[in-house]
Amino acid sequence: MKNDKKPKSAFKKIWHRYQLTRWIIVMFLLLFFVMSAYCTFVAKTTHVQDLQSSLEQSTVIYDGNNKKAGKIYSQKGTYVGFKDISPNIPNAILSTEDRNFYNEHGFSVKGFGRAMLLMIKNKIMRRDYISGGGSTLTQQLVKNAYLTQQQTFSRKLKELFLSIQVENVYSKNQILTMYMNNSYFGNGVYGVEDASRRYFGMNAKDLPVQDAAVIAGMLTNPSAYNPVDHPKLALDRRNVVLQLMADNNKISQSEANKLKKTPIQVKNTYQYKDGYKYPYYFDAVIDEAINKYGLSESDIMNRGYKIYTTLNQDQQNSMQDDFANDSNFPSNASDGTKVQAASIALDPSTGGVTAVVGGRGQHVFRGYNRATQIKRQPGSTIKPLAVYTPALENGYNYNDMLQNKKTSYGSNKYTPENYNNVYTGTVPMYTALAQSMNAPAVWLLHKIGVDKGYESVKSFGLPVQKKDKNLALALGGLSSGVSPQQMAGAYTAFANEGNMTTPHYIRKIVDSSGNVIVNNESVTSKKVMSKEVANKMTSMMLGVFDNGTGASAKPSGYSIAGKTGSTEADNTGDSDATRDKWIIGYTPKVVVATWEGFDNTNAGHHLENLSGTGVGPLFKTELQQILPTTGNNNFSVKDAAYMDSQEKKANSSSDSSFWDSVSDGANQVSKSLGKGWDNLKKNASNWWNDAKKFVGD
Repeated sequence: MKNDKKPKSAFKKIWHRYQLTRWIIVMFLLLFFVMSAYCTFVAKTTHVQDLQSSLEQSTVIYDGNNKKAGKIYSQKGTYVGFKDISPNIPNAILSTEDRNFYNEHGFSVKGFGRAMLLMIKNKIMRRDYISGGGSTLTQQLVKNAYLTQQQTFSRKLKELFLSIQVENVYSKNQILTMYMNNSYFGNGVYGVEDASRRYFGMNAKDLPVQDAAVIAGMLTNPSAYNPVDHPKLALDRRNVVLQLMADNNKISQSEANKLKKTPIQVKNTYQYKDGYKYPYYFDAVIDEAINKYGLSESDIMNRGYKIYTTLNQDQQNSMQDDFANDSNFPSNASDGTKVQAASIALDPSTGGVTAVVGGRGQHVFRGYNRATQIKRQPGSTIKPLAVYTPALENGYNYNDMLQNKKTSYGSNKYTPENYNNVYTGTVPMYTALAQSMNAPAVWLLHKIGVDKGYESVKSFGLPVQKKDKNLALALGGLSSGVSPQQMAGAYTAFANEGNMTTPHYIRKIVDSSGNVIVNNESVTSKKVMSKEVANKMTSMMLGVFDNGTGASAKPSGYSIAGKTGSTEADNTGDSDATRDKWIIGYTPKVVVATWEGFDNTNAGHHLENLSGTGVGPLFKTELQQILPTTGNNNFSVKDAAYMDSQEKKANSSSDSSFWDSVSDGANQVSKSLGKGWDNLKKNASNWWNDAKKFVGD
């Protein structure tokens, strides 16, 4: 027994000596103070004063001319004021959800205490969540508006402090109105106004008691208790709510008993207003707001922002119509799989994206956008970036003669081949580009040095890696691939006198209170090449559509410059099988990049015709509709082939004039000499006659 008492007495001595009880209390109070300070900071900086305005308004997208282009909906029903809601609805909701709503300041002491006990229980049982907690209506509003649905103690504590802050800013009726307009009622319907129309075919202000009880009953589980999908469960739940209303003295018991016997009459007059008119463009706007400006999807969908973009609605509508027209595309694969495609148009002077479509078929919200997300080999569309631009910068001229022979390079015997296996010995640079010849492009990159080509591609903003530093770079051999948006961005440098602009969608974002939270109005550009080089590149790329690989895709009545490209499909057993087809075209006013191919390329899913012109029908149709919306598209330079012919003609004329002058001079000398000889002979004869006369005399 003595041995048992000694450890206990020693423990007590240590406990009392170091005053551990006080230290535990101090640590607990310190922890509580820190957490309270943090939650107070969160509550004070959340700007709850904007809550009502953000819930009342949907996020609106504006185009480049500040005209409304559409709305982004999420937890947004038709917002109605308190006076436009039947008193039967708040009576039913308060009787069911929070009877003490008007007598508490944002939270329930009993409810929060219950949450604490449940938290302790769950921690002991190693559960990292709270199983309940008696949230008030204000807490539920705050949770839906600001917080995640994750049931953790830290979230619960934030919810409490935010609720107190909301109660400090808004009246009880304002809070109740926001709650009723922001609640979910199943079948994609938010708010009591749209719920009343969806389930009972009337406005919320006209809803009778029994139908208001159905609405209130759905709040705990909209999927299980809505009268369309589960009429029996909805009826049982409605009767529970009617009884709670009687218990809360909102209706009499006799009225409750009478109403419990009435059936639920469902009538649907709700019409969903789809403001998501340009799905791929709006997706890209949301992605940019999240990835570039740090907003959350929830903020964008629910905060009532005004987002001003660079959208051109005429171009976007026409591009969407083009993608909906199957005649613009090759036939489906034998199993019915569609050939996919993506297109993007942007203003080269600003980088603002004016239209974008990221695929064919049904759109999925924030789904795969091939215009911005694919990583495919660019093929010959990289030649202007990797070969011809750095060649001009290093002393070559657009009409210099290049070697056009089948040649092997390096120890690995890399041997590029022209598409048709035709080699002419030499070829002018502009012809090699326009006809997309491989052998001259690789020869030229070899001459100027791969390092210069690599650095050039890098300066255009494409994602090259060190392992791409080889001669295959001339033909688009990149490790990671590129998207149409990246290629369109690179080509802005040619259209914009050597200045490259960055593709973007958002100009400005304004919150529901009128504060500008994003301002991207100023244009930034990067000097990639001189104006002279840009003009020479444009003159060469005019030939692509005048007499080169893009001639069939040239829009009638317009001059455009650009490049086509394609990549081989491996392991298909078809020598002409193609994986990717590209066309990029531009004027001084617009750049359009279009890609075509299958998402997964194999023996049964590939394109034909490696020449790269198969995507022409779509591209030509797009440009035919887009160019009239862009104003003056005239270039300041001519096609390189025309310029070269004029230069040769001028040189030929100059040479001819020189030799004509020499000939005329010789004739004049000859005539003068002839006249002089005649005069000399005549004078000599006269002298002889005079001499004879003198001798005779």
